[in-house]
Amino acid sequence: MSDIEILKALLDPSMIVCLQEKQEGTHIRYSVILEETQDNYSVSIRGMPNPDEVIIINADKFKVISHVFKGNKGEGKRADFVIVANTKNEKIILCIELKKTKKSQDWIVKQLKGAKCFIIYCQALVKNFWEKHDFLDGYEYRFVTIGHINTNKTTTRINNRKVDNSSSSEIHDSPEKMRKIKYSNPLQFNRLI
Repeated sequence: MSDIEILKALLDPSMIVCLQEKQEGTHIRYSVILEETQDNYSVSIRGMPNPDEVIIINADKFKVISHVFKGNKGEGKRADFVIVANTKNEKIILCIELKKTKKSQDWIVKQLKGAKCFIIYCQALVKNFWEKHDFLDGYEYRFVTIGHINTNKTTTRINNRKVDNSSSSEIHDSPEKMRKIKYSNPLQFNRLI
């Protein structure tokens, strides 16, 4: 089984966000709508990989047991969505936090870290219980926050936060270096990774 097939078998179906399919000429294109139902807003992402190459997880549905962790350092937080993609060109784990209004940088970093911890937990479960010892090995993490949702922007602005002033890296491979996107409808998957 592929990593994507294992995740789909491991997770409760209510945690998986379905791709939408659209016929464009002779090609089938895939997109996804990430919805924050409690706050009544959504984000559309086009150019998604094929269904057998990707899984979109609503990580916000993973409830941390409050009587186990105190949460003083933010260990009970997690980002809204995680997209795991395994295509012929890339192996990516993309943690996404949606924000309608501005939140503190520290708050968002903790949520993105929590999403990564959720995936690490899934990885440990599969390696130990399914005995697939290379599960999710070799994947690159990316971290994105999408904000200003429901505004009338006509373009998508992408800002890369650098580690320090001397760094020229634009890779958003840690929560502290998240890519910040001001939302416009729709986004392209390849621009997020």
